[in-house]
Amino acid sequence: MKLLTFVNNGDYQLGVVTEKGILDITSALIDLPTQHGYSVPMTVHEVIDGGEAAVSRLDQFTTQALDMAGEDCSYLLDEAKLTLGPCVTHPNKIICVGLNYRKHAVETYAAIPEFPILFNKFNNTLTGHGDDIPLPRVTKKVDYEAELVIVIGKSAKYVTKEDALIHVFGYCNVNDLSARDLQLKTQQWLLGKSCDKFSPLGPYLVTADEIENPNDLEIKCTVNGEIRQHSNTSDMIFQCDEIVSYISQHLTLVPGDIILTGTPEGVVLGYPVDQQIYLKDGDIVTIEIEKLGKLTNRLVKED
Repeated sequence: MKLLTFVNNGDYQLGVVTEKGILDITSALIDLPTQHGYSVPMTVHEVIDGGEAAVSRLDQFTTQALDMAGEDCSYLLDEAKLTLGPCVTHPNKIICVGLNYRKHAVETYAAIPEFPILFNKFNNTLTGHGDDIPLPRVTKKVDYEAELVIVIGKSAKYVTKEDALIHVFGYCNVNDLSARDLQLKTQQWLLGKSCDKFSPLGPYLVTADEIENPNDLEIKCTVNGEIRQHSNTSDMIFQCDEIVSYISQHLTLVPGDIILTGTPEGVVLGYPVDQQIYLKDGDIVTIEIEKLGKLTNRLVKED
């Protein structure tokens, strides 16, 4: 199942991606109030928190709603006309893994990590597909980073690598935007990673059952149509099951937490200094991961 959120009167609403359009769950429940005898989740976090049972109920309701949809159905929407939000709207934690692709570590002249390098971002960095990203006044070196995101679906503490993926709800794209001059100002990376809207997320949250192997997905980043990153998640040093297990040994992961798993080679920082051209006003960046859709945002000069 593919889920998204969209903005309606300032609030995030849940949508399900179907062949007939985006099913607006809130509107469908109003139009079809007596056609179901079970509770239907109305937000993306209700789906995540409810796990397999919630996904099953949502899938059942989606089937019923599509069966009853007429030609001018008000609860089936055109995705192109929607303002999308982050596909996970209020994660409890945003955990990031640094230097997690071998070729990326090599291009930045960094040692291959022995253990996952962890840092965090905050909810102020979240936004959705199609939104403009402000280039902060305090930096001149904003870089792109295409990344696979793991979305936790079950509480996880001290889980083994073998059981780790059982705790995953699904996956999505993120652009882990990074102000390199701020990031490298000190030994702590947080400042350069946590500017407003520096984690556009989406467009879809794809449930784990649709992703056979998250450790074998094509991943790509384009800037103004030019391919800058093109790799596969198989180049990750620490794979998805290892990451979830490792983090769970140190802190409890809860439903809705998101883990950014690192970026492949091809970032601006990896170029020779005289060839580094960082993102500028008007640049359009697209992150595409196999089976997860395309996440596109424009960079704009901050007011």
